[in-house]
Amino acid sequence: MPARWRGSAPPPDRKKDTLLTDPIVLAGRTAPSRVLFGPHETNLAWQREISRRHVAYYERRAAGGAGLIVTETASVHADDWPYERAPLATDCGQGWAATVAACRRHGAVVVASLGHAGSQGSSAYSQSALWAPSRVPDVAGRELPMEMEETEIGRLIDGFAAAAALAVRSDLDGVEIDAGQHSLLRQFLSGLTNLRADSYGSDRALLAREVLGAVRDAIGADRILGLRLSCDELAPWAGITPEQAAVLAHELASLVDYLAVVRGSAMGTSATRPDLHTEPGFNIDLCRSIRSAVRGATQVVLQGSVVEAEQAQRALDDGVADLVEMTRAQITDPDLVSLWRAGKGTRIRPCVLSNQKCRVRDNRNPVVSCISEPHSGHETREPAVGGLDEHAVEVLVVGGGPAGLEAARTLALRGHRVRLMERSARLGGALRSAALVGGRIRLTKLADWLEAEIRRLGVAVETGVTATPEDLDLAADAGTSVLLATGAVPGPREYQIADGAHVLDVVELLTAAENNLLGELPPGPAVVFDPVGDPVGVGIAELLAGHGRETAIVTQDNVVGTQLALTGDLADANARLQRAGVVLHKNSLVREVHAGRVVLEDRFSGERREESAALLVHCGHRLPDRTLALARPGSACAGDCVAPRTIHEAVLEGRRAALAIGGAYGAARLLAGKAV
Repeated sequence: MPARWRGSAPPPDRKKDTLLTDPIVLAGRTAPSRVLFGPHETNLAWQREISRRHVAYYERRAAGGAGLIVTETASVHADDWPYERAPLATDCGQGWAATVAACRRHGAVVVASLGHAGSQGSSAYSQSALWAPSRVPDVAGRELPMEMEETEIGRLIDGFAAAAALAVRSDLDGVEIDAGQHSLLRQFLSGLTNLRADSYGSDRALLAREVLGAVRDAIGADRILGLRLSCDELAPWAGITPEQAAVLAHELASLVDYLAVVRGSAMGTSATRPDLHTEPGFNIDLCRSIRSAVRGATQVVLQGSVVEAEQAQRALDDGVADLVEMTRAQITDPDLVSLWRAGKGTRIRPCVLSNQKCRVRDNRNPVVSCISEPHSGHETREPAVGGLDEHAVEVLVVGGGPAGLEAARTLALRGHRVRLMERSARLGGALRSAALVGGRIRLTKLADWLEAEIRRLGVAVETGVTATPEDLDLAADAGTSVLLATGAVPGPREYQIADGAHVLDVVELLTAAENNLLGELPPGPAVVFDPVGDPVGVGIAELLAGHGRETAIVTQDNVVGTQLALTGDLADANARLQRAGVVLHKNSLVREVHAGRVVLEDRFSGERREESAALLVHCGHRLPDRTLALARPGSACAGDCVAPRTIHEAVLEGRRAALAIGGAYGAARLLAGKAV
């Protein structure tokens, strides 16, 4: 049993009045809150080391009140190299020690995640055969792994023990063993991948017990030993089911100090960290059943898109878990726990679960960040918003979309007097339009938060007012700085539009949807042209099909919504389209639009064909609205009026432009050049 309980009866069940911000004791070590910042890919590594950027990233969450911080999973064997910047345990000692020193002064408990990706790894970097319990190729990578013999199994166990011993020497509070979705230990536990005829096949939990035993011997009784366990592989024909996981968890619970309940396997790689189409808290019932099965033998952690403190607190109140993992929520707002503790929950920046900047395991090697908090992951390179500028000035911000709202918020936080003009009746701009796209309603939370913040900070807001060049001249004459965030306009159409054809820009369609006017559009089939492949085209097709309209989507790519691979929604999105009855025209371009029909062209053969279409919705790139920028050259600009891209770029540039007005950004850039 865990050290805290060893030699005595299991502890009584947690009190019903336990708060999310209450401390919790694990192996004699006290975490200041019950909120866990979980292990995740960051691409912050220097080679395969925990870097100074890692340290700053983790310290920021510790300063914000995180109780337990689990560092990015480190491979316990050099041949395991699942992605280019994956940490290697033998290279992490100094980085672990620095992380502990930085986070401990804020009270946080720090443990290191240790793992091995097995057949879900990559041989691209290691140039070595992948290890696996059996010769079962990974369903995603398709590479055939080698079947581990006793020699490799022994090396694996020794690797876990050596990594754990290094963690102790680095003064970590403990380690977490990864038997979750991307792990070799899960592959041994699963009938999907473990087809062995030896003792590791007849007793699939044998390796997990051996690893946990070796790690406990290495760290001792006074360090935390956690286990991340996939309790539902979503493959009931052979994989781990919740019923099997309950038995397994009961068996392993006495060996660990906490158990993090997750789901997923190679069969569904988006299951553990899905995007905003999956409701927050999706593992609540699974976690409840596992906690019941372990019968108080260990502390249980709820994981599963829990991004709202209210839901996390309810999970504690309802006895679902003892701790709650809120990783993406704390990427979005590192101060989540501190704000909740201070009774300022409405000021917590909402996580919209888009996965656009926090899901970084792809061949571009992007650094972890957040669409609404660009400082995340860039703590040593991007300036923080906090603090006052030496001299307050008056600033006119033109445009109330995400760039303008973030600029106004940043300026007001730094002590400037801000006036914001927005030509529409509501603030939010493209952010509110994007929220109307099928399945993306959570984006409204960010628009609402930005609006609430600028009003709280005293920004003078004028809506329904179109700024003119004369307004800019008057502002300049009065010594007021001007920041333009005027958005975008429809882009070019690379196809012929005949008289009588009905073609709508995506924003025009969303405006109709917002005003409940979709029923007034021309009746008949709709064609969505998606030359970009991002969430917009897919979401518009879902929106139209959901209103009962016969819908087709046209893309030049081999797969509809190809950019959704970056957020983990690609397979699910295509499944949703097919369930909705949307016709998929792949490898095709729109060449002509006529009344009642469109002409498509196969991009490989050049063959043309006609499809029925009463309406075509254009979801292509837009162009910057430069009207005011051209009228007053040299004005500060941000967001889509520079180049229409995503919400992240709009927020980032709005913040940068605001900081530049106060002089903070230029100074920070000089300092960033010295950061490692």
